[in-house]
Amino acid sequence: MGIEALSLSEQLILTLAALILFTSFLLLAQSRIVSLIHTFAWQGALLFAATVLMASSSGRHHLFISAGLTLGLKVFFIPWQLRRLVVRLDIRREVETVGGASLIMIAAGALTLFSYYVVLPIRELSLLSTRNTIAISLAVILIGMLMIITRRKAVAQVIGFMSMENGLFFAAVVSTYGMPMVVELGVAFDVLVAAILFGIFFFQIRSGIGSLNVDHLNRLTEVDK
Repeated sequence: MGIEALSLSEQLILTLAALILFTSFLLLAQSRIVSLIHTFAWQGALLFAATVLMASSSGRHHLFISAGLTLGLKVFFIPWQLRRLVVRLDIRREVETVGGASLIMIAAGALTLFSYYVVLPIRELSLLSTRNTIAISLAVILIGMLMIITRRKAVAQVIGFMSMENGLFFAAVVSTYGMPMVVELGVAFDVLVAAILFGIFFFQIRSGIGSLNVDHLNRLTEVDK
């Protein structure tokens, strides 16, 4: 089906899906912690817009609640919480050196192609006009995983984890018109609790080893008393 055969809302959803994938690449490219948080907030805003469009075009009004949770948690609360932690820990000006940045971006591109290859059978069977977005959702999840593997700072790894959750949520919205409301509320609550717990862990790690670089944790050895 050509893109000209799709409705305006479906074309907008596909455009937003491409922008969500673009923000995943931007997250990989950011070296400053504050820029990383801002990019994550923009990814949440795009996810909010896609959910609102999906709700209005499909008539699934419960998705408006999911969109509201996304706006409240991923656009405002979690970025605000992370910025607050960064200020309190005084790591606003810290720059994380991303080793082999070109190789990491090439790996992200390869993961995107791999995602399209993996979901090819699903695309053939699906009757949804937005089935191409399933591959994008999988790519966002895999790029978030790549970010966790390649980053050394705990804050960046947490944002990679949250980006993976964004990919899972987007896949649920575009492929099944959202999960049952009880499940969505449970996931939103889990994300909220995780954001608070990560903040506590940041302070514990910083007070224990004086840095949020997880490489320092690998050098810790057990001391027999």
